[in-house]
Amino acid sequence: MRGRTRAMVAAGFTSLALLATACGGGGTTEDPGTSEGTTGGDITIRGCTPQNALLPGNTSEVCGGNVLDAVGAKLVHYNADTAAPEMDIAESIETTDNQNFTVKLKPYKFQDGTEVTAKSFVDAWNYTAYFPNGQGASYFFTPIEGYADLQPADAAGKAKPKATKMTGLKVVDDKTFTIKTTEPVSNLPVRLGYTAFSPLPESFFSDPEAYGKKPIGAGPFSVESNTATEIVLTKFADYSGANKPNVDKVTFRIYNDANAAYNDTVANNLDFTDLIPADQLVGDAWKTDLDGRNALAETGIIQTMTYSPNDEQLKNVELRKAISMAINRPEIIDKIFTGTRVAATGWVSPVVDGYKADVCGSACTFDAAAAKAMYDKAGGYQGTLTLSVNADGGHKPWADATCNSIKNALGLDCIVATTPDFKTLLDSAEAGELKGVFRSGWQMDYPSIENFLAPLYGKGADSNYGKYDNPKFDAKLAEAAAAKTTDEANTLYQEAEAMLATDMAVAPLWYQATPVGWSDNVTDVKVTPFSTLDLSSIKRK
Repeated sequence: MRGRTRAMVAAGFTSLALLATACGGGGTTEDPGTSEGTTGGDITIRGCTPQNALLPGNTSEVCGGNVLDAVGAKLVHYNADTAAPEMDIAESIETTDNQNFTVKLKPYKFQDGTEVTAKSFVDAWNYTAYFPNGQGASYFFTPIEGYADLQPADAAGKAKPKATKMTGLKVVDDKTFTIKTTEPVSNLPVRLGYTAFSPLPESFFSDPEAYGKKPIGAGPFSVESNTATEIVLTKFADYSGANKPNVDKVTFRIYNDANAAYNDTVANNLDFTDLIPADQLVGDAWKTDLDGRNALAETGIIQTMTYSPNDEQLKNVELRKAISMAINRPEIIDKIFTGTRVAATGWVSPVVDGYKADVCGSACTFDAAAAKAMYDKAGGYQGTLTLSVNADGGHKPWADATCNSIKNALGLDCIVATTPDFKTLLDSAEAGELKGVFRSGWQMDYPSIENFLAPLYGKGADSNYGKYDNPKFDAKLAEAAAAKTTDEANTLYQEAEAMLATDMAVAPLWYQATPVGWSDNVTDVKVTPFSTLDLSSIKRK
């Protein structure tokens, strides 16, 4: 089980901790008091191919993120039941103005035996923020004073940055450092449990490539091996934290086929899968196959459909709205997902404080006649619309249904194109190779309305695959970040979200509850609000 919630000492942090406590919880198999589990042994869980090398500053997708979360420890840990932020490596995070923060550390060790120090954080964050290092998560350090000087001095991105270190980070002593932001950031401490804010050992800087294959963190597991077919983790004996695992070994087995992972779980050859094929959801077949070993967990996930920024026709906002309105979300959810999704009415998940219903309005409400009228007025779409999805996620059934809905409502020919895996889809999106629309989505990094907006739609943000660019939106995000109270911040973030509705940045599809299954070999299965398996709870029978 996770350690108990620790009191938050920072001014403005206590209310944010309460904010996070309101989030939805995960699913468990049974009352832990009746657990039949034992300590030790090994388990296998479904994994997928990481997009990049396993660097905390360059991993923003679940395939690599799930591994790094098991290997690493951050200043803050998110409670496995509520997602509430709890102190982890941080002994305290104090501020009186939400702009100047003092961080004190507990004694922690990296898996190479070296101590985690204030310098481990400061050097890591500077490395990730420094543009020439090519770290996708650099964006997360934008609020820190001096970040802009670590970016290119020219619009083309070729001129050398003015500095290599952010002025807003200062090492006080081995266990203390300070953070200064350019403007007040009310939820900064809540963000600090995200992967990008991990510390790095000295060994990283001499060989980042080797680290990317076998990362060295301060978390409960260390990487034993990393191949194309599996990533094997073993318990770190000197782990200093409260979230100690029961099992000795975890193998992420890489699957490119959701059905193969599902069938192996049913047959007790795989201990956990977080992906149930769409055809198994029909009639609740999965609950029969996995009787007594399944759960449906409420999680902070939204699925969306992104309009390719490389498709000139789709720059027409009214055309984008017409296509979205042509998607019969309730029918697809009923027929394909058997009620395990909820039609999205905005861009923020209902599990976080600040969620507001019906932000998207009519553009997210199926109306074939209105959609066709808007489509015709917008000039229509010439040619065939392509909807791209990754094959390893079991997305083709809903994508086919979505294309059929668009085709029936608009008379627009729509076809589904699949990539072998999620990595390929993301790589293709980043390379500007996709036309039409493509599957996208978000699993929250930290429990905040801001996390569903800034990393996805802020200019230059790592996961802004649609290249949304609205200066008024960015200004509203900055205004919200500087708010003095949670309520004030939420109102301003809601105003930013309303701009997404006006511009139809992407099409919201559905909020996702995560159906999971496990083998007869394990017990105490818990799914966090992030839709991840809680590796500190699970046991072998």
